[in-house]
Amino acid sequence: MVFKEIQTEDIFQCKKCGDCCRGYGGTCVTEKDIITIADYVNTKPDSFVADYCQMSGKKPVLAQGKNRYCVFWDGLCMIHPVKPYMCRTWPFINSLLVDINNWYIMAQFCPGMRTDISPRLLEKYIQRELSDDLTKRR
Repeated sequence: MVFKEIQTEDIFQCKKCGDCCRGYGGTCVTEKDIITIADYVNTKPDSFVADYCQMSGKKPVLAQGKNRYCVFWDGLCMIHPVKPYMCRTWPFINSLLVDINNWYIMAQFCPGMRTDISPRLLEKYIQRELSDDLTKRR
């Protein structure tokens, strides 16, 4: 039998439900994210942080509305073309390399994540995906 290498669509298909845009610890934004998103929403970086972020320790994270969704969620992401790294890579995040079981925990909140994939296969794919992404960002 020939083994087909696993692809993103084999284990994750975004349902555009917005569940990943809710609380759960906040979305960190880098200095580059701040500049890019501020430009996109036509404001200055300092104003962007003051108006659209909350501080988590000393790091800015995108603010949440009273509904616990990101302030940029309005049925769809209003900053989709310039969304932060953490949002672009969801659900393939670094905490999965610490413990692959985080995938199954995250999948409880994300209907697009398949849970019938073996942890070994998931881990292999995620290591490749994150390694490729790190190479692209350099």
